[in-house]
Amino acid sequence: MLVSISIILLVGRLAEAATAGDVPSMDRGIHPTFHWSPCDPAIVEDPTISCSFFDIPLDYHDRSAGTGRIAVAKANATTERFGTLFINPGGPGGSGLAALDQLGSMVRGLTGGHYDLVGWDPRGVGPLTIPGDIVCFTNVEEYNTFWNGTIELTGIEMTGNFTDPHDINALLSQAPIMQKKYEELGKRCLQQPSGKYLKYVGTAAAVRDMVAMADALDGQESPINLFATSYGTVFGAWFINIGRIVLDGVLNPILLATEETTTFWPKQLMDADRVYDACVTGCALAGPHGCSIATQGQTPVEVDADIQALLQRAHGAARKNSSVPVTSADVRAQLGSILYSPDEWATFANVSYPAAVNAVDMETSGSLHAGAGKRRRFKRQSTSFDAVTYSGQAIECGDSVDPRGTTMSDVFRGIISSSRTASHLFSSVWPNPFGYCPFWPVRAVERYQGPFDKKLANKILVLSNTYDPITPVSGARALVELLGEGGTLVLLNGFGHTTVEPSQCLDEIISAYFVHGQHPGDNITMCEVDADYEIFTGINTGAILAALIP
Repeated sequence: MLVSISIILLVGRLAEAATAGDVPSMDRGIHPTFHWSPCDPAIVEDPTISCSFFDIPLDYHDRSAGTGRIAVAKANATTERFGTLFINPGGPGGSGLAALDQLGSMVRGLTGGHYDLVGWDPRGVGPLTIPGDIVCFTNVEEYNTFWNGTIELTGIEMTGNFTDPHDINALLSQAPIMQKKYEELGKRCLQQPSGKYLKYVGTAAAVRDMVAMADALDGQESPINLFATSYGTVFGAWFINIGRIVLDGVLNPILLATEETTTFWPKQLMDADRVYDACVTGCALAGPHGCSIATQGQTPVEVDADIQALLQRAHGAARKNSSVPVTSADVRAQLGSILYSPDEWATFANVSYPAAVNAVDMETSGSLHAGAGKRRRFKRQSTSFDAVTYSGQAIECGDSVDPRGTTMSDVFRGIISSSRTASHLFSSVWPNPFGYCPFWPVRAVERYQGPFDKKLANKILVLSNTYDPITPVSGARALVELLGEGGTLVLLNGFGHTTVEPSQCLDEIISAYFVHGQHPGDNITMCEVDADYEIFTGINTGAILAALIP
């Protein structure tokens, strides 16, 4: 089925913040043209990329709401031009300007230089787009003061499968405090200058913005081409594809449209521990020469036991002194972050892990010097940029279903349960952007809640790793099943979030799709990671897969 504006959300069931009803059509062609000029080198370093602003209505259904603007970057095609290819890195809250700056040459290589590549900072993202970054605290000090004495700063302490009654009671005792804090946070966000824009931040409006940009760049009714990863794959699930679409690391759109974020979050972690298993397997295969965690001849089970012992010691030290520099929550948060990219596994094992061991040894021996409790050396990954901006939360919660009366006690009990059923290591990583939505003060004025099984004009290419810690392959399979003949699934037999490991097989498939419109012959194709790509010294993905315990 083709529709005049190319997007499902104009013919599907849209849920609006107040009421759901008929959706007015979008006025196409009302937007001003782009005015390209050199980019600010502090934001985009590649001198071949041009930048512009693009005016948008804050609310496509209520023009009286006012206007905003999107910061856009473009790298021109280098050979016969096929059209515009939009790049969305996901997040939510990822910068399309940064993605184009960092990945433009790679994408140009995959697409043969036939497309103008366009990245943009969506609503709620960056200092240039309006509405831009969602700021609820003016600086880190203000943030730290607000969250002082809570698990927002310390993380959740637990070990094993979260069965220790002391840990359970400690977490549940924080529930009333954290619920009050999250509700206060929502009020605080609304009171900030960016608060007036919260209801206009969300993926449905961002999809409309992309369609409007395509109209301005390529003409009305132009094919929309998109390369999206992670949360950005929601874009591809929300419109009728009349161009070429690649979605990598799929977030299951049905879960987002029908379940609270705190409910479907554990389902996103179903393969996280398996990726961790791959990491310790690679470490054991590499031995002490390539992975300092391992000793000669250790098995993966024994490497894991050493890591669990470190977590237990850090946990014990934190029980005695909550101000220790490194806690088990810190180590788990760092472990969770490196699972996204196998490129980081060896660095963690040979640099970060020894630093953590040294810090925990000092904690347990009582040899910490004065002031050592000010966590500086082994920082948690989520306490720098995200401490001041809430862009990701604003987008995700804006897209989320209406609040259903979930309490923070419910959220914490869900964490305890999923630590036993989904991921015993990473279910309890906190703060978690999926945990804010039951208490977030607004929803976007426009949200899309299906259907997702529209007949497409061209096939979408859906990519997934066989083992992804945050967007499991089940999400990709679910989307392809919904699309029927409209989707082709290509699996990369490897690890990490999105298909980050190098694969000539996968590159050739993507290139053939974008350049020639060709699809693999089968509905599901498996590619292997290149054999010369080593995760640890002398150890490649194939070796880890072969040794991975079923």
